[in-house]
Order: sequence, then C-alpha cells, then structure tokens
Amino acid sequence: MAEGWARQLKGDVIEAYSAGIQKHGVNPHAATVMAEAGVDLAKHFSKTLEDLQGVAFDCVVTVCGHANEHCPIFPGKTKVVHVGFEDPPALTNHLPDGEEKLAVYRRVRDEIRRFVESLPEALAKAE
Repeated sequence: MAEGWARQLKGDVIEAYSAGIQKHGVNPHAATVMAEAGVDLAKHFSKTLEDLQGVAFDCVVTVCGHANEHCPIFPGKTKVVHVGFEDPPALTNHLPDGEEKLAVYRRVRDEIRRFVESLPEALAKAE
C-alpha cells in the first residue's frame, strides 16, 4: 500500500520501491481497498531486496515491526527510518472475508496515506 500511495501522491518527488523479507504476493484485500481509493495495484508485485539489487537508496522506510527487526544494513549514506503501521493480515486472520476485515485494511490504508502525504519532509525530520 505504501508504494502505491507514494507512486500516486508523490511520484514527482519520490522514486518508490517496496520489498519485504519474503515474497507473499500482493494481498488481494489490500488491492481491493486501494482500488476503492483510486490506486491500482495490478502492476505491483511482491519483491525482496535481492530483486532490487543495483538500486541506490537514499532512504529506507520500514513500515512493519518484523521488517524493522530484520532490516539489513545498507551501505553508504542510506538513512533507515521505521514508521510502524499495524499489519492488516495479522489483525484479521481470524475474520472471514467481508466488511469487517476490509474495514481494518481501509483504516491502515488511510494511515499510510497520511504518512505518505507528509513526505519527503517527514523523512528529513526522522531519526
């Protein structure tokens, strides 16, 4: 969701990439709620850092605790910032598909949007 928002809202100032510790595919519930907000994730795909070799990152933002805890060391002057969001799949794994589950995804989607709207200024302040 963060990459989708960054590309949609800040594509003129941020070159966004997303990657995880493991490939899980694009979550269909995330794709659904992002589409509701006008962001198409159809061309997005699950990546790891190995898939992004050769990309020189100015800043890496981890958005979940697991990624923050297992984030590799980046060479050079790459700034690493953690901005934690709750993990919708973990929060909703006990729920059947439907509105209750999607409501959690929508809430987190909107929290991520507010963070992305604050970029890149928020990263200049972050330590």
